[in-house]
Amino acid sequence: MAKLTSEMTLDKLSSSDLPFDVVSLLNYCRDHIHGFPSSASPSLSSVRQFGHGQSNPTYLLEINVDGILNRYVLRKRPSGKLLPSAHAVEREFKVLHALGTHTKVPVPKVFCLCTDTSVIGTAFYVMEYLDGRLFLDPTLPGLEPHRKNAIYRESARALASLHQIDTDAIGLGNFGHLGNYCKRQARRWGKQYMASTAGGMPKRNPKMLELISWLHDNLPLEDSSGSASGLVHGDFRIDNLIFHPNEDRVIGILDWELSTLGNQMCDVAYNCLHYVVDYASDKVGQDKGLEEAGIPEGIPSMAEYVAEYCSAAGKPWPAAHWKFYIAFSLFRAASIYAGIYNRWIMGNASGGERAIHTGIKADILVDYAWSFVAKSAVLPERPPSDHIQKHRDQNDIEDTLEEGGKFSFSQRVVGLRNKLIKFMEDHIYPMENEFYKLALSPSRWTVHPVEEKLKELAKKEGLWNLWIPLDSAIRARKLFSNGKIQNSLGEGGGQLLGPGLSNLEYGHLCEIMGRSVWAPQIFNCGAPDTGNMEVLLRYGTKDQLEQWLIPLLDGQIRSGFAMTEPQVASSDATNIECSIKRDGDSYIINGIKWWTSGAMDPRCKLLIVMGKTDFDAPKHKQQSMILVDAKTPGVHIKRPLMVFGFDDAPHGHAEVSFQNVRVPTKNILLGEGRGFEIAQGRLGPGRLHHCMRLVGAAERGMQMMTERALQRKVFGKLIAEQGSFLSDIAKCRVELEKTRLLVLEAADQLDRLGNKKARGTIAMAKVATPTMALQVLDMAMQVHGALGLSSDTVLSHLWATARTLRIADGPDEVHLGTIAKLELRRSRL
Repeated sequence: MAKLTSEMTLDKLSSSDLPFDVVSLLNYCRDHIHGFPSSASPSLSSVRQFGHGQSNPTYLLEINVDGILNRYVLRKRPSGKLLPSAHAVEREFKVLHALGTHTKVPVPKVFCLCTDTSVIGTAFYVMEYLDGRLFLDPTLPGLEPHRKNAIYRESARALASLHQIDTDAIGLGNFGHLGNYCKRQARRWGKQYMASTAGGMPKRNPKMLELISWLHDNLPLEDSSGSASGLVHGDFRIDNLIFHPNEDRVIGILDWELSTLGNQMCDVAYNCLHYVVDYASDKVGQDKGLEEAGIPEGIPSMAEYVAEYCSAAGKPWPAAHWKFYIAFSLFRAASIYAGIYNRWIMGNASGGERAIHTGIKADILVDYAWSFVAKSAVLPERPPSDHIQKHRDQNDIEDTLEEGGKFSFSQRVVGLRNKLIKFMEDHIYPMENEFYKLALSPSRWTVHPVEEKLKELAKKEGLWNLWIPLDSAIRARKLFSNGKIQNSLGEGGGQLLGPGLSNLEYGHLCEIMGRSVWAPQIFNCGAPDTGNMEVLLRYGTKDQLEQWLIPLLDGQIRSGFAMTEPQVASSDATNIECSIKRDGDSYIINGIKWWTSGAMDPRCKLLIVMGKTDFDAPKHKQQSMILVDAKTPGVHIKRPLMVFGFDDAPHGHAEVSFQNVRVPTKNILLGEGRGFEIAQGRLGPGRLHHCMRLVGAAERGMQMMTERALQRKVFGKLIAEQGSFLSDIAKCRVELEKTRLLVLEAADQLDRLGNKKARGTIAMAKVATPTMALQVLDMAMQVHGALGLSSDTVLSHLWATARTLRIADGPDEVHLGTIAKLELRRSRL
């Protein structure tokens, strides 16, 4: 639900005002919600009802335990006699659970569903409280024009993301009937209207009956064919969206009471009703929509908004049937208002006195429907071509044109990208020689003092932990809402959780960091720390987060990932031989690991170790991961391993032995036998980060190559004037651009489809990117001659890193096998 702001009402209820038994509710929640405060008593609870909305009553439960405020949201069926098929909270719970579990669609997490009416008198479910902004007024008063535009664009994109869901894949294939949605809905809401007006309150409107007939006579062909069908929200509008507290993006879509499968263009039209009529206003007579009253600066026109949606969802332009969809939406809204007024008369409308005018509003909506039908034109025959660019500043337009197309920069990424480029130019590149000097000195296993200063500066610049994906940032804020974790990080995790970018957005920034081997760690975006932090964010307990994640997020410590072993082919994780044996309240670890990157760093305090807890279990259930304090007795850092002569001090790649290392059982991650599962979750984003950085390394190679070619003469001409060079650099640019697009496509699929479905494209990127980077960097070294092979430039180190990544996180052959299997599977379907 929404943050408590002046834009929504919350009525605090005393125990005598509550329509349900709080004691019974809390007892049920303790038994059915994991982590629900067990020490709370009803006397410590406050219950407030959300005044916004006219459907299922919704309450904010606040439970204060030892000074910590726990918030939950309860949504229940109304009491009393209800219209048939209305207020099905069970369906709401089902769709929220499916979307929250299997997709990236922003919805609140649901905790439990109760259909036992003996608990509080009606069915209900409990979900998380979302801390954000709710906009009740579609004119968005108080916001600057560019932010109004961003809010509307994000609303359209959120709806598009919902409409792109594969319902069969997430268990909602039987959530409704796809064909003839509008026909069935017209019949259903017509019956609802007739039932609501059967007693004469409100009085039945003959224009409504005519509208029902008109709708049946003008059904679009696409409705009967089901070609426009999929998951529909049913009540998608801006006041059912929760936006991030500070950023203009949707973090939660609410009120799923009317969700089903059907014609998705109905969702789009319903979300555009405020352009036609102010249907949400409580004041009768103030009903002009935005197009009649005047669209405020920054808010797109209805045509521009629909174009934004169609572009994001890949939907055809709906001009031919737009009159029907708007009229249908107004008809349905009128039927809903008639039902609300009927419930108000009976005394069980959830909106209280706000429902008093809904009978009159129903008739007003019918009049607006007929007025809209009578218009000569409602949408242009073609979508506006410049709606996306209209409100962007000139720099944003230039950057978008430079990058181009599907993977152009968002406005937010443009700002971060510009800051990151400036930081690299001002602070990273000038320090590279100093970092290398220390790395080659006898004191190379120490940290350069400037590094820590630059890390603090990066935090202040908002360039910290950019890698944390949005879903992980949201999950972390939930975990950080209680106890010592909140105290350590401050409200909501503060700046340490980063801006919450998508993988695609981060790709544009990660590439820039990849231009220097020293840069990622300055921004706390270096491997293996990012992968280890992602593991903790996804799978760690609160104790593990408090002990290890917070100092990692803050950059106070570093970490290593111990999986690879010298005696077995470790690209096949089932070969792992390191043993993790239970011994009372401890696990005993024995084994040898190598290429444990980061273990040589003096700041390395944590090792995530993969080993086998059960050698006799099914082969993918034998492995487990466990957290090990690097200072635990029996952990021996034996030696650093060299990569083409680079030991990467002070980071290092260590050989580590574990001899009877005893760690507490609480250090196990997720549980015994879950190691393979964790590894698969960790490797998708991590592999892609490597690819993103390699694109940046290749880009720097191109830059150094062209600068050298324009300065160096051979046989009387600049290298840039040599025919062979021109051909080679052109080929390098072609390969780099092809690979960048592949990496960005993999990132986009990771965002939209998840790790499993994106694995084929990630595998392709993992094969193609190091090969491309090696080609470009080899050409750059060739242009530099002997200098290119020396340590006087970064080229040899960048090349060594690229060559390493043809083996790290799986050799080419493993990924080629994945690609081939998926290709053959497609051919067999």
